[in-house]
Amino acid sequence: MIFGKTMGKLFTLCEWVMKLAYVNLLWFLFTIAGLVIFGFFPATVALFTIVRKWIGKETDLSIWRTFLTVFLKEFKRSNKLGFVFICSGIFLAFDAFYIRTIEGMLQFILIIPLLIIAVVYLMVFLYIFPLYVHYEFKLKDYFKNAFFLSVFHFHITLLMLVSLIAILFLFLYQPGLIPFFSVVSIAWIFMFCGMYSFNRIDQRQGKISKV
Repeated sequence: MIFGKTMGKLFTLCEWVMKLAYVNLLWFLFTIAGLVIFGFFPATVALFTIVRKWIGKETDLSIWRTFLTVFLKEFKRSNKLGFVFICSGIFLAFDAFYIRTIEGMLQFILIIPLLIIAVVYLMVFLYIFPLYVHYEFKLKDYFKNAFFLSVFHFHITLLMLVSLIAILFLFLYQPGLIPFFSVVSIAWIFMFCGMYSFNRIDQRQGKISKV
């Protein structure tokens, strides 16, 4: 009896390892298929959609069909979101490069607002995909809500950031795991933390509406 339970748990563990590796490989495949720049955002949205369903106990879905459907459906819209992110990133990189050419007190004065903007950029990035797959907003509202979430739930934001750094260090020392568990592990943590924040907000709004 005990042996049977142990084997059942081991089988479930192996099944989840295969699922995680499979969806991670799909992310790489579809990102490359979109020439990276056009594939990254729809592939990431598809990955987060699947992870969200898994966290919500919807574990029997077809990974391939769900990934492909979401990728195609969200290809155009998610790339609009990505366009804003990429342009913002290029702007920050250009400013950083320009500030490096300046010397003296002016460099110090300019670098402070740049660092603040860069921190905001990172904080928004932590929440943008969980928000995108969980709520239906206008594109501009995703950025606004991601910023407010990152500020008002700052402890969750810190947890996400620390987890991201820990995962990056892990894969730095174990690069062989990158094709199988890198992106999906980050997505799982971001989505789990994001849904925790969303549920807290929904509960708070529910209490307010009852009053």
